[in-house]
Amino acid sequence: MPVVSNFRNTVSRAWPGPLAGLVAGLCALAVAELVAGLLRPAAGPVTVVGGAVIDRTPAAVKDFAIRTFGENDKTALQIGILAVLAVLALVAGAVALRHRRASTAGILLFGLVGTVAALSRPDAGPLDVLPSVAGALAGATALYLLTGKARRAAAPVPAVPPEGDGAGWDRRGFLTATAVTAGAAAGAGALGRYLGGRRGQSAVASRTRLVLPAPASPAPPVPPAVRAKAPGISPFVTPNRDFYRVDTALVVPKVDAETWRLRIHGEGVARPRTYTLADLLARPLIERDITLTCVSNEVGGPYVGNARWLGVPLGALLADCGVRPPSRGGRADQLVARSVDGMTLGSPVEDVMDGRDAMLAVGMNGEPLPFEHGFPVRMLVPGLYGYVSACKWIEDIELTTFDAYDPYWVKRKWARRAPIKTQSRIDTPKPFARPSAGAGPVTVAGVAWAQHRGISRVQIRIDDGPWNDAELAAQDTVDTWRQWSYRWQAAPGGHTLTVRATDGTGQVQTERRTRTVPDGASGWHSVFVTVT
Repeated sequence: MPVVSNFRNTVSRAWPGPLAGLVAGLCALAVAELVAGLLRPAAGPVTVVGGAVIDRTPAAVKDFAIRTFGENDKTALQIGILAVLAVLALVAGAVALRHRRASTAGILLFGLVGTVAALSRPDAGPLDVLPSVAGALAGATALYLLTGKARRAAAPVPAVPPEGDGAGWDRRGFLTATAVTAGAAAGAGALGRYLGGRRGQSAVASRTRLVLPAPASPAPPVPPAVRAKAPGISPFVTPNRDFYRVDTALVVPKVDAETWRLRIHGEGVARPRTYTLADLLARPLIERDITLTCVSNEVGGPYVGNARWLGVPLGALLADCGVRPPSRGGRADQLVARSVDGMTLGSPVEDVMDGRDAMLAVGMNGEPLPFEHGFPVRMLVPGLYGYVSACKWIEDIELTTFDAYDPYWVKRKWARRAPIKTQSRIDTPKPFARPSAGAGPVTVAGVAWAQHRGISRVQIRIDDGPWNDAELAAQDTVDTWRQWSYRWQAAPGGHTLTVRATDGTGQVQTERRTRTVPDGASGWHSVFVTVT
């Protein structure tokens, strides 16, 4: 049957090239991972290309990614990059059966992309190009050698295999070479991961050894009255493991606390200084309950959490360096905080020094900061969204003006100034829940926040009915969220529950619905339930 025979020969000739390309791509990534593990894990090509993609992604697309993937947005990006590389590797291998040198050059071109991406990172060093260069050379070499065997393996299958291996039917040799290359690549990748992990061990050890001193100004115990008695409501204090994380770091920085330094300098800094962690811990520390909110939090979203923070009062630290706020004749109106990975955030100097509990935090809920939340030191300013105040892994504070410098997010069309908007959320019942009217009143409960202003009132509306006052739990401080509950005599059928809050100044939460860009979402949170 000539048709079947031709089909078999076509398939037989087609597969070695793509397989060679895929294994060559694996080899490139594995060698790059190994070199990055030896030098700096954050310099790996997937990480630097991912960082470059994040930097160049429009704010609306970032917003969509956070809404869609939540805190897994970075994982989704890395999987997407790997999937694209896998497809390109398959194509390169297929093309190499006819155009071997051109496909090999294509692998080198991808290495150039990684090199450019590495150099574009704000924390780039001169050696950061080496992982991409080494990976590209290894991948190109593997592709050239494997496709040489793939060409022989893809030759038409003779009716009787010839003796020896010189007649063009070298499938066994190709498969052997491919398996050896894949195995070596897997070993190199595993070793790179191991070495990368070891590079962070000193940071892990420094966190383990760190003993936080007692605060000079401790927070009082959280009174029981701040907790509403409602099953399903968010805990008043968010455990560290559950605290939201939204940042651009594809690799969480592991900073050794013993080598960490903080530099304070810039316009209007009469006495520039560099501090060690020991220097900060020797100062009087404050302990405060503060609720943080991410500007990417949609109405009713999860990116808000409350914790007990321990830190150095930032206003006093700046005053010791001779900094004055604009209201007292200071020349700088913007504080630019820089993290070890090059992120920059800009905060109003006036807000930092107006007496609120702005701090350089070293502790979170009774322990040193987790690495994911900024160990060894992060910045907090109550009442401001995180993108203008909550710099993690901070290492530099520069005093400047808003006219002179645009930080990372401002360059991407987010607002320069971003006080947190009054918001409220229904935690229970969940959307599309089916509570039972026969079990008695249905408890509707949730949280509301307006940091640095506090919450004075929360109201619930059933369908298009009147607004009803919810019962407020006690207020801990104006910088924390406030729990509330409402007992609803529910009637069977479908109902829409809507919540709104009033802040401590008497300002009612706006109904006007806006997205997160450029300065935070607004609007009322609603859930639909069916009462049975």
